[in-house]
Amino acid sequence: MNKTISVLMVGVGGQGIVLAGNVLCSAAMYAGYDVKKSEIHGMAQRGGSVVSHVRFGEKVFSPVIPQGGADYLISFERIEYLRYLSYVSQNTTLILNSRRILPPGVAMGTQSYPDEIIEREKSRFATGVEFDADDLALQAGNAKAASSVMLGKLAEFLDISAEAWMKAMQDNIPAKLIEVNDKAFKKGLAHKA
Repeated sequence: MNKTISVLMVGVGGQGIVLAGNVLCSAAMYAGYDVKKSEIHGMAQRGGSVVSHVRFGEKVFSPVIPQGGADYLISFERIEYLRYLSYVSQNTTLILNSRRILPPGVAMGTQSYPDEIIEREKSRFATGVEFDADDLALQAGNAKAASSVMLGKLAEFLDISAEAWMKAMQDNIPAKLIEVNDKAFKKGLAHKA
């Protein structure tokens, strides 16, 4: 593969974005790619925005995805992808968790949730997939495994073997949680949105 693949993962602190980025990096390395990663935590521990840039290919020179350069935008929360539209091109694939974490204004009733904007902006993407990753994770045995569901859906689009994904999970996830995360990953991979 001569092309560098750029994956932008976004969400809210506590959703497993950093862990998912680490698993993706490991899986891509096991698949033989050069890998670079950059992340911004912001106020992650207080529910703030978290973003992880992961790039892999034959030779990657920068960990940061350029504007308009994301091949995949993975949004772990329904509204978060709107913050990162400057990374999108007509070739970008959106993988969107339908999970809502209400911003303070919406939770207090002073603002409304921007469903119309979310739906309108999804038309910018070459391909868009939206589904409830939290529900699929719960079906696998633990709602906190939603990040593995999201990785499973991403795996559908990438040239990385099942063995590489499993090794990557074993490297980054505590042993007692491997089984549930493997089930969650497989639910994401098999889900037809």
